[in-house]
Amino acid sequence: MVSQTLFRVIQSYSQCNPRLKKLLYYGLGSSVVGLTIYKSHNHQAFATKAQLNISNFMAEPITSTIDLQKNAGDMKTKMELLIMKIQSDFCRSLESIEKDEKFKVDRWLRKEGGGGITCVLQDGTVFEKAGVNISVVHGSLPPGAVQQMRARGKKIDSGTLPFFATGVSAVIHPRNPMVPTIHFNYRYFEIYNNDGSVQWWFGGGTDLTPYYLNEDDAKHFHKTLKDACDKHDPSYYKKFKDWCDKYFFIQHREESRGLGGIFFDDLDTPSQEEAFKFVESCAESVVPSYVPLVEKHKDDGYGLAERQWQLLRRGRYVEFNLIYDRGTKFGLNTPGARYESILMSLPLTARWEYMNEPDKNSKEGQLMEVLKNPKDWLNINK
Repeated sequence: MVSQTLFRVIQSYSQCNPRLKKLLYYGLGSSVVGLTIYKSHNHQAFATKAQLNISNFMAEPITSTIDLQKNAGDMKTKMELLIMKIQSDFCRSLESIEKDEKFKVDRWLRKEGGGGITCVLQDGTVFEKAGVNISVVHGSLPPGAVQQMRARGKKIDSGTLPFFATGVSAVIHPRNPMVPTIHFNYRYFEIYNNDGSVQWWFGGGTDLTPYYLNEDDAKHFHKTLKDACDKHDPSYYKKFKDWCDKYFFIQHREESRGLGGIFFDDLDTPSQEEAFKFVESCAESVVPSYVPLVEKHKDDGYGLAERQWQLLRRGRYVEFNLIYDRGTKFGLNTPGARYESILMSLPLTARWEYMNEPDKNSKEGQLMEVLKNPKDWLNINK
């Protein structure tokens, strides 16, 4: 929000520039767009300059700042600026914990249209591998991808269609087995039909994958997500929690990947702006849902047995991502796919053992119990 003092200054000089009042409400808020008032070179009049504040981003946006300013009210712009901010906020939070290691920033462009920014931290003291990726891509979807969307009920034409997609995705693999892995992804999609109509929707979610069960951690994580959901619709948390439990299920193992969270796709109600605000709240809940858990457990003791179990559970993570994850499969099948960024979610190390079955009374067995029988962590069904 623009301060009252600045508002009065703008009103005072509005006669010098009739566009001033419009610029007051320009953009997405003070965290993304700065409004600077400066004197002209002859000091005889005031002018205004709407300027994107990108200094805190991990890299230059994929879309030019000129186009972002020009199309400030467009949802594509709003979503791109949001994911840039979420990427930066999350990376900076993790770097403040890691201290001695920083994210490697890889800004890449795609010849078919758009590009992305991949941020990866590897071999840290706290994080063995942390990847936080944003993508802003456009081009033509092949008929196979279009058909998959039609099968989900999307009212789009068949054949090859123009599209726009943007999103942020992160997977954090900690070194200490007592620190859980987190995954989150929030995205926006547009498909352009032959008659010029546009089909749009949002998708995403946040989920937790611990190696050892800590019920307080699970409750904190789910409560933070529920609070974000409740700001918009009291029914969202339960609906999207149940969806998450069903989605992140490793069918051939008959077990969940982790303790769930929230997951949704094809969200196009109640309105575009309200759906965006909901996604914004969910994305902003990532840091408070996860960082306290890292701080709490990063110095916990562990031994070889705990490390081996962690690597085994990472193997399950790999299996899900490569066999079932819809985002991974979509990325790999998109023309001009950048495989390094798509596969950044995979851990540096993992393990597969033949017929590993932990004792039911062990700590490992306690985790398996809730992976096979998803739990109502907040007791909302009672």
